[in-house]
Amino acid sequence: MSNSPQPPKTGLLLSGGIDSAVLLGHLLAHDWQVVPFYVRTGCVWQAAELAAVRRFLAALRQPRLRELVVFDLPIADLYGDHWSLSGADVPDERTPDEAVYLPGRNPLLLIKPALWCRMHGIGHLNLATLASNPFPDATPEFFARFEAMLHAAMDGEVHISRPFEQLSKQHVLEWGRHLPLGLTFSCLKPADGLHCGHCNKCAERQRAFRELGIDDPTEYATEK
Repeated sequence: MSNSPQPPKTGLLLSGGIDSAVLLGHLLAHDWQVVPFYVRTGCVWQAAELAAVRRFLAALRQPRLRELVVFDLPIADLYGDHWSLSGADVPDERTPDEAVYLPGRNPLLLIKPALWCRMHGIGHLNLATLASNPFPDATPEFFARFEAMLHAAMDGEVHISRPFEQLSKQHVLEWGRHLPLGLTFSCLKPADGLHCGHCNKCAERQRAFRELGIDDPTEYATEK
């Protein structure tokens, strides 16, 4: 029997977008065992997003990458006719980042993965929050308080790590340019499973590739 130490384990909230995909590649490159999590809330983009998650995981398959864990946390009774559920009046390329605010999104997405990690003896949960995130549930103060609440509730510790919290999307894209980023997905209004090409998130994606000066491998439903 081998006496070599086992790689450390961590959880990762994997959205299917560029940031969390690059963070996955970063963790694997640094010899972490990674348990990826996806949380289905019922948003209009999630079927396409989850399909992208599965494709990306298949492309990166290796022994340290564990099986995807999918949770259901439906929010229709909470969000009602919000654009994220109805698909109406989705923020487009002319809107600021603040337009895509989803109330309480981080605590909603984190609670089940954090509890799973605690129940399975994993002490870290990674989240790919960037420096440009303008929302109140993405600040250091929020995460410090949320962690303290979790630790009290679970009688144990799961640390929410945010390795990219001081980085721009262009910096993250540069780190991950060797990865199959064409398999990632970040669109608010998919068209037949493709990026629509005109929503706020598609515009952010296009801008990141353009500003870095590399080809955008994304397939869009409509040409810009």
